This record gives sequence, C-alpha cells and structure tokens, in this order.
Amino acid sequence: MDYTAQSLEMVEEILAEASDYFSDLPQEQVTAIVQRVGCYILDVAYRQFGGQFFWHGEYDQPILVVGEPEKHIALVTWGKVHGRIAGDAGDNIPFFYAGFFDCVAGSKPGTRAVYV
Repeated sequence: MDYTAQSLEMVEEILAEASDYFSDLPQEQVTAIVQRVGCYILDVAYRQFGGQFFWHGEYDQPILVVGEPEKHIALVTWGKVHGRIAGDAGDNIPFFYAGFFDCVAGSKPGTRAVYV
C-alpha cells in the first residue's frame, strides 16, 4: 500500500469514528472538520497529479483541476467528507479517491469530468 492509500485509509477510519459523535458535534465543528479533511484530500491529489486550485462559486468551496489544457478533471471534496462524517458509509473516501485516480490516470485528451 502506498502513502496515498495509507493516508486516505486513515482519513476514512477517523471519519467513521467521528460519525459516531456527529449528532453531538456543534455545526461549527462539523464545518471545520469537513473543510480541513476536504482540503487535505485536495492536497493529496495535488501532490500526486499537480493541477490548479480554484474557488467554485456554485459549490462554495475549493476545487482542484488537473490535466489542463488537454483535459479537465475536477475534484470536489467537501460534500463527500460531510456525507462520511454524517455516517454514510457509501461516501467512502478511499473508494471516491480511487475513482478520481483512475479517471486521471486513464483519461484521454478532451476528457471532462467532475468528481463530487
């Protein structure tokens, strides 16, 4: 298992454990966790693929776009992190990142994708 996979497995474990306390957490704390963990995932992707960060007004959060100008693959993380900390096991962070990884690694020029 590489560093990226290990770190995202740790993130998954932390969010799964935190989900047990979700209903007891103040909204400000949930927001802080979502933003910090979401930005960490963006940083992991940036270190692996490069790209550019943008602020997405519609999502009201940072995004990472990789592959420009030949392709455009965007990663949006805060919603996925919020879902996971809220207890949705389907918002599995390593699985989500693996889909993004596969798209970037296997994409052809002209690819346009958004991972939300």
